Amino acid sequence: MEISKETVFDEFENYSYILEYYSPESDLEEKAHLGITHWISLLLYVVAFVLGIPGNAVVIWFMGFKWKKTVSTLWFLNLAIADLIFVLFLPLYVSYVVLSFHWPFGRWLCKANSFIAQLNMFSSVFFLTVISLDHCFRLIHPILAQRHRTLKNSLVVILFVWLSASLLGGPSLYFRDTLEVNNHIICYNNFQEHDPDLSLMRHHVLTWVKFLFGYLFPLLTMSFCYLCLIFKVKKRGIPMSSKHFWTILCVVIAFTVCWTPYHLFSIWELTTYHNSSFQHVLQGAIPLSTGLAFLNSCLNPILYVLISKKFQTHFRASAAEVLKHSLWEVSCHGITSEQLRSAETKSLSPLESIQ
Repeated sequence: MEISKETVFDEFENYSYILEYYSPESDLEEKAHLGITHWISLLLYVVAFVLGIPGNAVVIWFMGFKWKKTVSTLWFLNLAIADLIFVLFLPLYVSYVVLSFHWPFGRWLCKANSFIAQLNMFSSVFFLTVISLDHCFRLIHPILAQRHRTLKNSLVVILFVWLSASLLGGPSLYFRDTLEVNNHIICYNNFQEHDPDLSLMRHHVLTWVKFLFGYLFPLLTMSFCYLCLIFKVKKRGIPMSSKHFWTILCVVIAFTVCWTPYHLFSIWELTTYHNSSFQHVLQGAIPLSTGLAFLNSCLNPILYVLISKKFQTHFRASAAEVLKHSLWEVSCHGITSEQLRSAETKSLSPLESIQ
């Protein structure tokens, strides 16, 4: 099935997480400008992948397998798992841009790729909200926290977060589709091409659901938690680990900085149904804001290392333990090999040992 690209841009003006932004009407200067923004977004994807894989893998390894299981480590462990799952799919985005927005991976990977992106966005912000609520609850109501803040209860909360994120990201599995356009296959939101009103309604609903549940409500909740925390701490003189506080706060700030442009441009994108005068701006802005949002998946491990003294101490101790264990295995292997050679030499006749 082949249709003109102009028809596609007339009927499917829902670009979020798509990146097929080359308009046939653009002049050469505008195309060059858009090309620059796409290559910058590509660079952001590559940076997120290169830093996100080892960074989140290290966090998962130490918090999941080396350190004692606590409620706090479970929060950060699942945050790292959400980020790692997402960055593992980033090569698909990179390939999409490199291939001039041609999607050769099939319809189901188109759906899965977008679903993972949505799952990461919702689960990350939900876990950050839970971390903020937990931190506030633990310091302001220590007695209640000691009674109810258990590993069993935290696992229930973790399961609820993953289920909620999956349900909110689920529409991607239904609406994402592939379409051949001028020998290019694009991965896009098929909101119902034959009914513009239905397409507009679905696009509005999903965009506002993302904004409200994936950004605004969690951000307001986190802001409220930290304001309450600051006021209560100053009023009651409650002791608080400043490094732990700043670690969580910087993680929340990083999420806000990375995801705010994406959500703002997604809302602005809705106006293209009624006024296409800013379409060329969005064609450059949405890929850049999407790349910035993706970059958030590699920032958390960096923030842990730079800010959290506790994480640094645990990391050095764990790394030293791993190195010590590796050296011990090498040493034991060397001793065993030496013993085997000695035993073999003794078992040989004098003539054989000389030979």
